[in-house]
Amino acid sequence: MRILILGGDGYLGWPTAMKLSAAGHEVMIADNYLRRRLMREIDCEALYETPNLHERIRLWTAHSGKEISSRIGDLDDWTFISFVFEEFRPEAIVHYAEQPSAPYSMLNRAAARLTLDNNLGVTFNVIHAMNEYTPDAHLVKLGTMGEYGTPNIDIEEGWIDIEHKGRKDKFLFPRAAGSFYHTTKVLDTDMLWFYVRVWGLRVTDLMQGPVYGIKTDENSEDSGLYPFLNYDEVFGTVLNRFMVQAVAGYPLTVYGKGGQTRGYLHLKDTLQCVQLAVETPAKAGELRVFNQFVETFSVNDLAEIVRASGERLGLNVEIRNLPNPRKEAEDHYYNPVNTGLLELGLQPNHLTEAVMDDMLGTTMNYRDQIVKERIFRGVRWKNGL
Repeated sequence: MRILILGGDGYLGWPTAMKLSAAGHEVMIADNYLRRRLMREIDCEALYETPNLHERIRLWTAHSGKEISSRIGDLDDWTFISFVFEEFRPEAIVHYAEQPSAPYSMLNRAAARLTLDNNLGVTFNVIHAMNEYTPDAHLVKLGTMGEYGTPNIDIEEGWIDIEHKGRKDKFLFPRAAGSFYHTTKVLDTDMLWFYVRVWGLRVTDLMQGPVYGIKTDENSEDSGLYPFLNYDEVFGTVLNRFMVQAVAGYPLTVYGKGGQTRGYLHLKDTLQCVQLAVETPAKAGELRVFNQFVETFSVNDLAEIVRASGERLGLNVEIRNLPNPRKEAEDHYYNPVNTGLLELGLQPNHLTEAVMDDMLGTTMNYRDQIVKERIFRGVRWKNGL
């Protein structure tokens, strides 16, 4: 299958490219290095240096004997994206090409505007490029469980059946985004649903929880193939941040009461889910939604898991509760459904003690590269920094 990966330089995009290439697909990556630029601009570089896409592809070819092609440019530019679609004619598109950080979107007006323009502009262009060049292709778009918020009812898998005044219908599950970034993802879903209805596109929307880890089946023997590992509060996911904080001797930054509960998954499971979605496409005129996570944890749960792992590895890990800079419920009901991907064949990788110790041990190899000043700066949901 010809698979186009948009945002293929990112934390998820690059491992996805290797995964699908290893599975025998013809893979092209498109990226404009936005994440790298933003990391430099706000001084939150990743834990270790990662090669650019050209070098990454050379390393992958030497490692696997397989080829990946790349195109560097801005997918919000119609000239560029139409060139890529017309040239490659993808049969499947994996869409990661969005500004991915909730805290970044809350920094200031300029950061919010960039998030709005990039995320919605790229998704709009993808839709129109598909319609013009590959109307039968399948779009797999990365959504987020954060679109749902924390409702006081079970979170269904994308859709909910409603009975009202004696009549019944099926609707997209109500969204209540917790940041401006998550709001753009809600708008993505609405825009896709409109064009699915009108143009008959085939779309899978993956509502993904926070991801952790860096090792996959494709890169475990070559650290040069690792994805970014961000440990700052802007681009770092919570468990990845806690691991680096533990190694640095920095108290784990638990916001508020720490009862915030979400669905999490290992990077390996993200790759499984995307491959399953790509290889079993949605029907024409279908917006298929999967809730993409394996286990639910509170922030307190994760902090304790890291503390216990640190103890096993000889680290003295302190946990500290900080005033919550975000606008969110710190104690809430949370029971999302996640059966769809399991039914497609997902084989979950659980957060066992062995998995946690391996991740923390790998992080310890980079202890000397941690810049403590990058760990926490207190990005607030009100009045920016």
